Amino acid sequence: IDNAIQIVEAAAASGASAIKLQTYTADTISMKGVFTIEEPSSLWYGKDLYDLYNEAHTPWDWHETIFNKAKERGLVCFSSPFDESAVDFLESLNNPIYKIASFEINHIPLLKKVALTGKPVIISTGASSLSEIEEAVVTLKSNGCSNITLLKCTSTYPAEPIDSNIKTIPHLASLFDCNVGLSDH
Repeated sequence: IDNAIQIVEAAAASGASAIKLQTYTADTISMKGVFTIEEPSSLWYGKDLYDLYNEAHTPWDWHETIFNKAKERGLVCFSSPFDESAVDFLESLNNPIYKIASFEINHIPLLKKVALTGKPVIISTGASSLSEIEEAVVTLKSNGCSNITLLKCTSTYPAEPIDSNIKTIPHLASLFDCNVGLSDH
């Protein structure tokens, strides 16, 4: 928690406007012993995703402290939920904006739950087809979300500029009648 508070302080000192958390637990995002990283060149080769998520997640009991510190420092604090229980939790903290991660764009129950809050939604589109983006936008709009921002995202780490194809940004804006921006790594 001390490191998290230092990050909030550093973000405020640098002139940032907002910070974003990720809200999940290992149990809500993976299953123990099912997904092992098998890429030999990976930093996490041989590790179980469940264990990595358990180690890397921001504990839910830290969220309120982080939200409060951000507010105290004049920052908007919001989060990416990864399941419906995270939305319920974030609503208890009055999360002002929801961010949908690239790999959750086709998580229709999550999109419906977020849309029903009536709050703005930002969606990363990395690894998505146009039809998946369309389904996400239609789901959000048909469930009451009128403030949607799509982020053109290239799900490569790090993303090379030549692979980013940012010329699709105006195309996405015209296709989906939404704000469109860039998600970068």
